[in-house]
Amino acid sequence: MTQTIDFGAPPEFGRHCFYVEIPANASEAVSLYEDYGFDGDESRRETTECRVILARKLWNKIRDDARKNFNIRLKAKKLKPSSWKIGINKLDRFLGREICILAWAAEHATIEECPIICQKWLALRPEERWWFYSKAASEAGLAEQTQRGWRKSLYCALSDGESIKLNQPIKPKTKQKPSDEGISSSLFDFIEQGEI
Repeated sequence: MTQTIDFGAPPEFGRHCFYVEIPANASEAVSLYEDYGFDGDESRRETTECRVILARKLWNKIRDDARKNFNIRLKAKKLKPSSWKIGINKLDRFLGREICILAWAAEHATIEECPIICQKWLALRPEERWWFYSKAASEAGLAEQTQRGWRKSLYCALSDGESIKLNQPIKPKTKQKPSDEGISSSLFDFIEQGEI
């Protein structure tokens, strides 16, 4: 098993990674940083940039979906899973980009919008999340740049939940009773019974 720390981050000092800083005080905001380390590109080497500062109540609404998604993928790569803890939580640089997308979408959200944002974020493939990160970070990647370009559009795109139905109970299939006229093969009969 490859050695990693927290959410797939390399254990070696000075490697490019992201980290989430969770204060001990439960009312303080959570901050997400990108640390370029020694192996970042020439212009950013040995720099750290704060990508987002997220209100604690919003963080509390998105953290579990991110943790579950990341752990499923880490286990699939035979890497150890992790959980959020008070203090510094390091992430692989690709997972860091993905959680930025989730946090950027949630930074303007209400508590009620957070589950919708999480569902839409979960529906994105990792490659789509990376693409959104590159677009948003290129023009509004710093914590204070909340109202610009792609960064602002992430909230609009992921919080619109008109077509999302959260936590729908799954109805058990019911057996179709044969009628006197024979078995119906109408598509609409199956839809009415909830089998499609």
